[in-house]
Formats: sequence, structure tokens, C-alpha cells
Amino acid sequence: MIRTVGAFGLAAGATRAVYAGLRRRRDERWERKNHAGRTVDLYAGPATAVGAVLGALPAAAGRRERAAVAVAGLVAGACGAYDDVNGDHRRGFRAHLGALREGEVTSGAVKLFGIGAAGLVAGALLKERPVDRVLAGVVIAGTAHLVNLVDVRPGRAVLTVLAVGVPGLARGRLAAAPMGAAAAVAADDLGERTMLGDAGAHALGAVLGTAIAAAADGRAGLAAHAAGLVAVAVYGDTVSRLAGSPG
Repeated sequence: MIRTVGAFGLAAGATRAVYAGLRRRRDERWERKNHAGRTVDLYAGPATAVGAVLGALPAAAGRRERAAVAVAGLVAGACGAYDDVNGDHRRGFRAHLGALREGEVTSGAVKLFGIGAAGLVAGALLKERPVDRVLAGVVIAGTAHLVNLVDVRPGRAVLTVLAVGVPGLARGRLAAAPMGAAAAVAADDLGERTMLGDAGAHALGAVLGTAIAAAADGRAGLAAHAAGLVAVAVYGDTVSRLAGSPG
């Protein structure tokens, strides 16, 4: 319990420190109009990425788990940050894969392949058997995608991380880290002063997915989580629409 609270607190403290530092160095590339037309910053994204990974490292069970957290969280955050700064308005796997067939590498394709590859590497670090490694990779990348899908209104993504993370605390400490990072920026996100962007949403989801994969009970548990996340990806537009509904 002490290490769980410590992971939550370290993640929250690191997130707030990085967020405060970034806000002192204003950069128009990291500002966006939100759904209501207000100008908000995207600094919560890199701040939560750093905070979630730092908080998870001491909570991880061994060197391979720490490496899995670092790979999943940092690569997902970096790919998301690239999309935040250089992204276009095309949405959905089909649009980005279609552009790729025509020789154009979109920021969405960078996220798709970068986060997918990071998930598989992290899954290979967590599990021993090939099938379990692939399933764990799907869970990690799929959770990153899920959190990004629901990040369509203030607070939706951070509240999703907190809600999904709570059950995982009963089976391991890792989930406390993304929860702490999310909680650290929840008030600013809900108050429409900042937004997670792709960097924060993907990083929080990837670290949360790593926690889920690490704590899953055998192959059946991994397969159930993976199947659910694949279904979420297939019906991604519907998930985003529901997440953006009032109330």
C-alpha cells in the first residue's frame, strides 16, 4: 500500500513540476482552440507522460517491467507529441493507411506504427510466451488508443484513466502512476486551461495498458482485455461520439 501511494504521489508531483515549468515557457505551437473555441495549452500532455513513467518506475516489479513502462510510455508520448505539433486533420486508420499507400507518411501513421511497435516491445518484456507477448502488446497499444479516443471534451480522458485504473490497484501498483499523473492535471483539464492532446492521452493509456497487461490473470485475462480493446478500435467513431456527449 505504501508503494502504491508513493507511485501515485511521485507521478502527481512530477507531473505538476513539469507542467509548471512548461507553462513558464510559452510556445504557440503548443496552444490550441478547444471544443468551445477557447485557447488552451497542450502542456498537460508531455507533463503527464513524464509523470506517469517516473511514477511507475519504482512501483514496477523488476527490471523488465520497468523497461516495459519506459518503452510504452515514452514512445507513446513522443509519437503523440509529434502529432500534436505536426498533425493534420485526417482521422481514422483508413485515412492514414490510404495516405501511406500513396507514399505519404502522416502523423497518424507515425502514431499507429510507433505505438503499435512500442506495445509489442513492452509486451515482449512483460511476458514469456509468444502468444502472450502479442496479446500484451495489443492491450498496451489498445489502451493508449482508447484513452485518446475519449479525449474529446474536458476531463473525459483523465476521468477514464482514473476509472479504469481503480480496479487494477487490487492486482498491482503500476496503475497508481498514470492515475496520479491524470489526477495532477484534472482540475486544469476540467477548467479548460489545458488539454492532454495526443501526447498525454497516448502516454497515460500506454502506461495504464502496461499495468493491465502486467497484472492480467493468465492468457484468458489477456485475451479478454485484448478482444475488448480491438472492439473499441473497430467502433472508435462511436466511442468518441459517446464520450463527447453532454453529461
